[in-house]
Amino acid sequence: MELHYVAQLLSASLDPRQNKQAELALRKEEKKPGYSDEDGNYKLPDNEVTAIKQELVGLMISVPPNIQSQLGDAVGIIADSDFWERWDTLVDDLVSRLTADNPATNNGVLQVAHSIFKRWRPLYRSDQLFTEINHVLSKFGAPFLSLLENTDRMIEQSRSNPVLLRQLFTTLNLMMKLFYDLSCQDLPPIFEDNLPAITSLLQKYLTFDDASLHSDTEDEAGPLEFVKSGIFEVLTLYVQKYEDAFGAHVEVFVGSSWNLLTTIGLESKFDILVSKALQFLSSVTRIQQHAQTFNNEANMGQVIERVLLPNLALRDSDLELFEDEPIEFIRRDLEGSDNDTRRRAATEFLRSLMLHFEKMVTQVVFKYIEHYLADYSSNPSKNWRSKDTAVYLYSSIAAKGSVTASQGVKTTNPLVNVIDFFQKNIAGDLVSDSDVVPILRVDAIKYLYTFRSQMNKEQWRDAFPLLVRHLASLNYVVYTYAAIAVERALALLDDTHRPVIDKDAVIPLAKDLLDHLFKLIKKDAESDPSQIASKLQENEFLMRCLMRVLIVVRDGAIPLAESALKNFVFITNIISTNPSNPRFCYYHFEALGALIRFAAPAQPAAFENALYQSFDIVLSNEVQDFIPYVLQLFATLLEANPATSLSEYYKSLIPSILLRDIWLSKGNVPALVRLLISIISKGASHIVASDQVLPVLGVFQQLVVTKSTEIFAFELLECILANFPQSVLEPYYLPIMQALLTRLDKHKTEAFSSRFVRLYHFISAKEDQGLGTDFFISIVDQIQSGIFVGLYLNIILPETPKLARPLDRKTAVISLTKTLINSTAFANNYPKGWRFTCQALLELLVNPPVPATTDDIIAEHDVDDTTFGIGFTQLTTIKKPARDPWPEVTNVKTWVSETLNNANSRDKGKIADFAKERLSPEALQSLSLYMRV
Repeated sequence: MELHYVAQLLSASLDPRQNKQAELALRKEEKKPGYSDEDGNYKLPDNEVTAIKQELVGLMISVPPNIQSQLGDAVGIIADSDFWERWDTLVDDLVSRLTADNPATNNGVLQVAHSIFKRWRPLYRSDQLFTEINHVLSKFGAPFLSLLENTDRMIEQSRSNPVLLRQLFTTLNLMMKLFYDLSCQDLPPIFEDNLPAITSLLQKYLTFDDASLHSDTEDEAGPLEFVKSGIFEVLTLYVQKYEDAFGAHVEVFVGSSWNLLTTIGLESKFDILVSKALQFLSSVTRIQQHAQTFNNEANMGQVIERVLLPNLALRDSDLELFEDEPIEFIRRDLEGSDNDTRRRAATEFLRSLMLHFEKMVTQVVFKYIEHYLADYSSNPSKNWRSKDTAVYLYSSIAAKGSVTASQGVKTTNPLVNVIDFFQKNIAGDLVSDSDVVPILRVDAIKYLYTFRSQMNKEQWRDAFPLLVRHLASLNYVVYTYAAIAVERALALLDDTHRPVIDKDAVIPLAKDLLDHLFKLIKKDAESDPSQIASKLQENEFLMRCLMRVLIVVRDGAIPLAESALKNFVFITNIISTNPSNPRFCYYHFEALGALIRFAAPAQPAAFENALYQSFDIVLSNEVQDFIPYVLQLFATLLEANPATSLSEYYKSLIPSILLRDIWLSKGNVPALVRLLISIISKGASHIVASDQVLPVLGVFQQLVVTKSTEIFAFELLECILANFPQSVLEPYYLPIMQALLTRLDKHKTEAFSSRFVRLYHFISAKEDQGLGTDFFISIVDQIQSGIFVGLYLNIILPETPKLARPLDRKTAVISLTKTLINSTAFANNYPKGWRFTCQALLELLVNPPVPATTDDIIAEHDVDDTTFGIGFTQLTTIKKPARDPWPEVTNVKTWVSETLNNANSRDKGKIADFAKERLSPEALQSLSLYMRV
């Protein structure tokens, strides 16, 4: 561990070059194996763990902010593992370092505290969580309030010292973050007891002003804006969660918010502050008693005119963003992705008002809508901004409830008609060939996108070609929004879960759509060769649209495959040199997966020849972000090929994927297992002939000892047992079972137990391959005589009813049935076990497993989810369907009945005799439904 070296670098001087050197050293440390494993065991020597904890807080306090952010990540990692029970001295250490007159030191302490306590924000309530929070509050609560009071006093004393004042406002900003952290789960008693004083302080700094805290630019917020934004976040939390305690203080903050919103400028640097203020008012307005402030037309008109309209109208800075950074404009403007824009926050405030005063708000807003539309009509070329405001206002009052990413607006205001408004005021901007201001064209496309679920199939039949047409626009925002709307329209489903725009409607357009989308993706990259990799993957919306077209047309893409493959290979080769946009890369590989899934079975050799070299470059250059994707696609290519044996290329790939190093990255494991299973399924004989069985088993051994990979170990083992000859595996059965039982004994998890039981039933049912119940018993009893009885009674039988997947329950039914009719051990040695087995079978047959219906709908991942891209990301276009090992068993009840009766006849009534001897009258009666007894 190089922490001592980092400490020396950081404390040597404030030389930026040395700070940079230390930052690089920290990054190097972050890339090393984790601090602790999934069972909480340290991966570092104990003395290094102790050293880290002793030095990290002091380091954090003493370094510049850019290094603090790096150390903050390290503190978070350690806290996840150790805080608070294995690091119970931390809070005392933090409190001891707080000072009365050194804001720089205090800021370091507060930054450490925030790095740890912010972990609580997204967590679900639990006794363990509240024990941790109470531990912190018991030690940190009082010193925190004392520091808040002292910081307020120092601010008053430092008004003539701009440098110190800015430091103190950094302190105040961090304290607002911590105030939120400490209150995010429950109202701390110490805060509740001091609420009047706290609210007085919050009100003071919500109205505070000092010229030395003002930002010098129009774009960048200053310390004053950060503090006020933090206060509004705290106020919003308290209104939403603690209104019973905080309600008496709301009115004064509503007044402060109103004053701020009606006097603040339109500069971009105030955007986050305005958004937070509007979010606070939205929360207040959702509460009936507080909303009554706005319950008359005069007040409502004032709110709309003085607060909402200024923040809904386009500003010059918005137009600059539209023209100079179009992709950023789109990301901010999209519904659901612009939480900190003025427009989004103003819209949410308007909709919160409508919760209580829908009719009045609609009537008042409509007066403004009509005014703006009339102003536009008087001079369209000059007053186009008025129409933009009118359309945005209408969309805001027309939508009810949440706007979903999959379907847009599902419920509308009953006092408006969104289709009629579109036809009268918006459709012309889509249809017209004359010059329409690009933003109005975007408004029209966005309107369709937002209210897409309100249109029926016939309306979409007319509207869809208009959207496609605007992909040819020369304006970046217009053609990108067209791609967004086309993609979402193609993903729309009707009430029967079928596409609103079906395959037959899209196939005639598919070639032109794909060609044009590829052209747009490559267009900006070709304009700047020096930035080709970053420019090529800039616009994920185009690639997502391309993906959706391929999903919809399915095998209709076969004639287009050659051209599409060339484009995919070109893009893969370029972006693999510098992956910079995870969303684009994800949609790229999903699109390629869709093409492989639907077109490769018809021409497997063409796909393999086209893609092997590109994929090989990704693997050989160790492009870590792409390796899981490429491995999944390799497996899909192999699965799509109808050949029953391996090609030479896949044979040459086997040694590489059996190397230990490639399995060390957990993100690779699911894809590697799928690929290895695909290879074994077609190439078991080659693997045996090449003496590669032992390395394959080594992979199983590596996977089974870790909780995060144990499930994949079972998947691989089932494939091994199903495909390799028993004579080859015979020397390894005992060590395989020893590994499983050791894990079951020492590190049993619910998932491991379930998969072990599933494996047992798989082996028990596979009698045709030399396996079966007696085979399993003979192996485990070699480890310890009689151990099977305990396993069966304490794990296998209790866990069997818990199997959730229909295919697993089906396997269990087959396994239990074959045990009853074919197991010598159960027939002769385990009469009670035979009875328990029969009872377990009858219980499963009460609700017999039914094969899941095939769902043809492909839903990709939510790339805005905070967990997206962490570890392994499944490509849903090529998700492997569950395989039924027993397709010949179509009705399990019928199969059980036929099997039991045939076996009873074969054994001259022995099964019926066992049943009469070993079952209770009730169980015997139940069994008679399936066999003659």
